[in-house]
Amino acid sequence: MDPASLATAMIGAQMSQVQMAIAAKMMRINADSAASVVQLIDAAQKNMQSLANVGAGVGQSVNISA
Repeated sequence: MDPASLATAMIGAQMSQVQMAIAAKMMRINADSAASVVQLIDAAQKNMQSLANVGAGVGQSVNISA
């Protein structure tokens, strides 16, 4: 094996390590964002449950004049 092909193989191996690290980071980001979406949906459901016993028409007319 000549030195040029050996150097090419080493560079290729290093690039594949970088690609694997980037892929792992992207998977962690996706998992974190999925967990955030689940928390958001859970909070929305809890808010809807707490507003279920409020009378009809409450909160429809809000005066925001200064």
